[in-house]
This record gives sequence, structure tokens and C-alpha cells, in this order.
Amino acid sequence: MTYKLVALDVDGTLLNDDHKMTERTMNTVMEASKQGVEIVLCTGRGPQNTIPFMEKMGLGGYVISHNGAATVEVETRKIIHQFEMDKKSLDPFMDYCRSKGVHFDVNTAFEMYVDNVDTLAGPVRHMYENFLMLPSNLPTWEELTEPVVKFTAFGEVADLDALFQEWSKWTPVFNMLRSGEYFVDLMHEQASKGNALKQLAAKRGVKPEEVLAIGNYYNDITMLTFAGMGIAMDNSPVEVKAAADAITASNNEDGVHEALVKYCLS
Repeated sequence: MTYKLVALDVDGTLLNDDHKMTERTMNTVMEASKQGVEIVLCTGRGPQNTIPFMEKMGLGGYVISHNGAATVEVETRKIIHQFEMDKKSLDPFMDYCRSKGVHFDVNTAFEMYVDNVDTLAGPVRHMYENFLMLPSNLPTWEELTEPVVKFTAFGEVADLDALFQEWSKWTPVFNMLRSGEYFVDLMHEQASKGNALKQLAAKRGVKPEEVLAIGNYYNDITMLTFAGMGIAMDNSPVEVKAAADAITASNNEDGVHEALVKYCLS
């Protein structure tokens, strides 16, 4: 099978545990692009801290950001599609986080907001620095004119386990998923990496069987199962590996390079 479109998760997949893209992996991704494969980064990050990786590789096209909630064109920064959340339905989730001391942020396609930027410290500030993001203070819903596409809770694993368990008992309003060990995301009920990838593939005239996807976490399962070839990193949880068609090396062992050489490069 000749794959025409390759969807790559970023953290834990394209990047190693030091949040770096190795020269070896970068060169292999660029070589796949030169051979005619369309590369799409498909990530929980926002476009503003995803597009720079595309630009570093000299790639245009699209990024699927916020776990599928917003698809953006690299060159123009134009939003191709976004899944808008009902802002006021977020109020009980925000109240819960505040009462439990769990940090959260609210995301539009290009902006990120927190309760109080001045109080960011320790692990929370370090997290934003790692992800190359500086949030702003959250305005009122009336003042926030842009659509909200993602809500993220961040904290210790035990706190997020309890939060996930509690919110799972609530009447479903949003798509809720673990996008990382320390993150729980809420999005529009139809927003997912798989749905966004399906829409983009159709827009690009690419059949599902011509799509290859590589990821490492629960938020990647929908794109791994949509793609004709879904590949899980060796650092993936067992449930993610079970959803994939194949396993590659870990993100610290250039697993993306290994997979692209095996399945895409002639």
C-alpha cells in the first residue's frame, strides 16, 4: 500500500521525553514529504505551538490541533474547521476544579486562558514552558468572542484519576479523554483526532486506507483506528497498542523514523 497522508502525534511520538525532535526523525519525516507523502501533525497542542515544528521541517499543509477540535492551515494560519463548545456548560467543571485546587485552562483555536496568570508557579509554569505557551487571564464569557474548543485540567495523576471518575458520573455534555498522564481534556462531543483526520482526508481526496497514523496515548486511538495503518509507539499504554495495527519503537528510540522507513520510504 502506498500511503498518501501520514498523521503524526507530537508529544510522546514525534518528540522524545526531552520535548525534542531528533535530527534522525526530522530528516526521515522530511524525506517522506519529498517522496510525496502529505505530513499532518495531529496533536493535543494548539496550532501556535505545533506549526513551528512544521516550519522547522519546511513543511506546509495542515495541523490538526486541540485533539481534533481545530484544523488549521500552516501557511495562512486560517482555521479550516473547528468544533465549538458551549461555554456556559463548562461552568460546573470549572467550579469543581476551583473547589479541588485543580489547575485548568480554556482554549480557543489560537489562545489559552487561565484564572490568574500571576499565580502560575512550580509544575504548572514548567508545563507551559515545556509546551512553549504563555496563557492569558480568562475574561468573562461575554467578553470572550472566539469559540472555545478545548478545556484542560492539569495536575497530579491521583487527582486527575479522581476527577475523571467523578466527571464520568455526570450527564455527558462533552467528549472527555485523557490526553496525557497529567491531563484530562473536554471538547465538543464530536471532536476527536479521528473525526478531524477523516474530514481532512476527504478534503484532500485521500481514502482511509491511504492514511497512516502514529500515536502513543488514549487521545490517539480514534485516529489509529480510522487510518488504514495505525501504528502505536512502544511507550504507549496497552489499550493503545491493542487498537493499533502495528507497534514501532519508543519516542526515545526514533520510533517515527523506524515506522516511516518501514511503511513509507521506497
